[in-house]
Amino acid sequence: MRHRKAGLKLNRTSSHRNAMFRNMVTSLFKHERIRTTDTKAKGLRHWADHLITLAKRGDLHARRQALSIVREKKVVYKLFDEAAERFGSISGGYTRIIKMGRRSGDAAPVSMIELVGAEKSEKKKTKDKKAAGAGKKKTTEKKAAGAGKKKTAEKKVAEAGKKKTAEKKVVETGKKKTAEKKQAVDKKEDKSV
Repeated sequence: MRHRKAGLKLNRTSSHRNAMFRNMVTSLFKHERIRTTDTKAKGLRHWADHLITLAKRGDLHARRQALSIVREKKVVYKLFDEAAERFGSISGGYTRIIKMGRRSGDAAPVSMIELVGAEKSEKKKTKDKKAAGAGKKKTTEKKAAGAGKKKTAEKKVAEAGKKKTAEKKVVETGKKKTAEKKQAVDKKEDKSV
């Protein structure tokens, strides 16, 4: 009977399993989404939810507990900074598992696990980049200098293209000449035989 045995063994020792999930949860919080097998994604859900709950608590003890699990300090700092505003209104279910199909090598079912709200943070990043670009003011002199640089760059590209075509022509004519020489040699051999 398998009563009161929560969690998956995944055919690994406990130390190997814990190390694997620690690496995976670090990657999940670092990149906000990862691709893995279905069963690993389901096991990873528990670890991610636990760490986000610690981050929402936000005290020193919770931070130390998170540091004992997550491999990189920067990831823990990022998690604790964003958790309150990002997951404050949610009480559980911080991850989403999307089935991706089967892996080509061994046909294992593959899923993508991502943090809920990952698409919102991506939109914010692109908006921030656009706002930063709009906030910078360029003088007309810099624009004129930049336009001049673009023109010279375009000229260089055009010249490089001409050089390449000239090189191709040389190579093609060289090939023709060698082919003609081979034919002449073949004719001489035929005559001698």
